[in-house]
Amino acid sequence: MTLEGKVYKYGNNVDTDVIIPARYLNTSDPKALAEHCMEDIDPDFAGSVRPGDIIVGQDNFGCGSSREHAPLAIKTCGVSCVIANTFARIFYRNAINIGFAIIECPEAAEDIQPGDRVRVDFETGMIENTTTGKTYASPPFPPFLRRIIDAGGLLNAIKGDMR
Repeated sequence: MTLEGKVYKYGNNVDTDVIIPARYLNTSDPKALAEHCMEDIDPDFAGSVRPGDIIVGQDNFGCGSSREHAPLAIKTCGVSCVIANTFARIFYRNAINIGFAIIECPEAAEDIQPGDRVRVDFETGMIENTTTGKTYASPPFPPFLRRIIDAGGLLNAIKGDMR
């Protein structure tokens, strides 16, 4: 699967309270969460992001509390994936569990700029900045993670095994 979108770029230590502020955690409705995604760091994000767009972060993206609301809000906004130097481990796992692709690629996370257009090939792990023409290699997802992402999350993958 190949996805392409416009980049929204953020810095180090983007925590779950920035991704979805705690004041909105009185709901688990994905659409309601998406309306407030990133609003404390980028008030225009939820209104401007389009399906397929990509977030690029730096170190420790998704740090903070272990709420699955954070990757769910990003995914529901239409973001196709997050590329970062590193992810907080609990965010990484929560993202995979809901079927949301995240990629660790320090070189790409450093070079790619806000507004660039980026294409990601999940089969090969190749990331192409179509604005600059530069490409980056990241390891593709192992088959077991790919199956979870393709199924739309861990529960869907397990249900598929039971049929």
